[in-house]
Amino acid sequence: MATVDIKTEITGNVWKILVKIGDAVAEDEPLMILESMKMEIPVVAVENGIVKEILVSEEDTVREGSVVARITA
Repeated sequence: MATVDIKTEITGNVWKILVKIGDAVAEDEPLMILESMKMEIPVVAVENGIVKEILVSEEDTVREGSVVARITA
């Protein structure tokens, strides 16, 4: 099984984490919501898998391209 990094597409604040370690996720399923410029932007799974790691906490600030979670696909 391969480990897949989930990266952000924008700089923003982690508003809400929607999954926990061990959850099964589907491709394009939102894992967390970022807040940037008063907009809510989902960070989604890039393929089906199991959440292996969550590398951020709610209210953390992340940069574009940051790895915020890992799934085992």
